[in-house]
Amino acid sequence: LKDDKHYFPPYETVPIVRQEILKKYPELRTAIAQLAGKISADEMRQLNYLVEGELRDVKDVVQEFRKSKGLG
Repeated sequence: LKDDKHYFPPYETVPIVRQEILKKYPELRTAIAQLAGKISADEMRQLNYLVEGELRDVKDVVQEFRKSKGLG
């Protein structure tokens, strides 16, 4: 179905991370940077559906997505 009434807002993803967490886990910068431009709005909706609609474990969904994008 097409959202011709623009009921659903577009996905405008942006990582939000506390500075203290980045200091504690500096490798997060690289992990977050690897995702830049890798997730389309359609893919995000599909990932959300897998977790919320099909009740799949978020870790499994993320792992499969990362593998499909060559992010190991």
